[in-house]
Amino acid sequence: MILNRRATTTRLGLVALIGISLALSGCGSTAASPSDILPGGSGATDAPQDTPSDIDTNPPATTMPVLGPVVPTVAPGQSGTVLAWGDDTGGQVDVPDGLSGVVAVSAGDEFSLALKSDGTVVAWGADDAGQTDIPAGLANVKAISAGSSFAVALKSDGSLVGWGDNSDGQLKPPSGLTGLSKIAAGGNHVLGLKADGTVAAWGSDAGGEIDVPAGLSDVVAISAGYDFSMAVKKDGTIVAWGNKFPTDGAPSTVTIPAGLSGMVGISAGYFHALAVRSDGTVVGWGTNDSGQTITPVGLKALAVAAGGNFSIALKPDGTLAAWGGSESGQTSIPGSPTNVVAIAAGGSHCLAIVASK
Repeated sequence: MILNRRATTTRLGLVALIGISLALSGCGSTAASPSDILPGGSGATDAPQDTPSDIDTNPPATTMPVLGPVVPTVAPGQSGTVLAWGDDTGGQVDVPDGLSGVVAVSAGDEFSLALKSDGTVVAWGADDAGQTDIPAGLANVKAISAGSSFAVALKSDGSLVGWGDNSDGQLKPPSGLTGLSKIAAGGNHVLGLKADGTVAAWGSDAGGEIDVPAGLSDVVAISAGYDFSMAVKKDGTIVAWGNKFPTDGAPSTVTIPAGLSGMVGISAGYFHALAVRSDGTVVGWGTNDSGQTITPVGLKALAVAAGGNFSIALKPDGTLAAWGGSESGQTSIPGSPTNVVAIAAGGSHCLAIVASK
């Protein structure tokens, strides 16, 4: 997810949905890291304000086209409880009492989503755009993604349901779109990975974030930042499009560090990005004002999540690492949890699934 354009730049955010089963199997949106990186990251106040005045910014739930099957986010038996920490301005870290059996999490600007093993979705936190108003009867969900102030869910029958803010058409995918296997919600745009390895995109295009490069194919992972997008190809290379990070100059295609190879997972934040190699090493680039791209020495990760101005990683032993900005305590992991199987980074808050033992 990514911070709403109408929010301040201090509440940056991104969503990263991680599944160990996908990380190990190499299927879905990542091979050895983020399974459904539902990035969302933050909102730049200098981005064009192109919200149509005739669009309802708090529309009812929208049922989207029939899409393809998806892979569960965590392996069977790895469901658990949710641990949340960091900024709680909108109640986004106030996990509902008794919530259990969770197999996926996704963090928006100031709200949080959880997918349960029974296919239902739970949401909490800010609701200014209806982003926590789960559509009545929503069930059989296989994947979730939180954007800035909206959410999308992919069901087992291939249908896609969205709710919350629709000011940039982020709840309205291209007509006739079918065959999605993964979804990723950014600031005000959405990416869909199709079963044939191609990418669809819709919603805001203020920075060129939905201008998928011609001929892009063989994609195995996707991640949507504030106004840029990223994809990992089968050959381990990364492709990016949309606005550059501020440190790279004028808006244009996102600059990727030279020589990156063997990549299996990505996570797009507000102004920074993270990627994981097949050997578990982590690479970060982009804005580094809070040290968010400086990976801890010796870190090996199964998955990474880039938040507003901070980063977190899921380690092979089920523990977590966090670095970068911590003005809201987002890098202060409570209780040194173990047996973690999934992570998500929001604007200034974090979510983790701790597997039931």
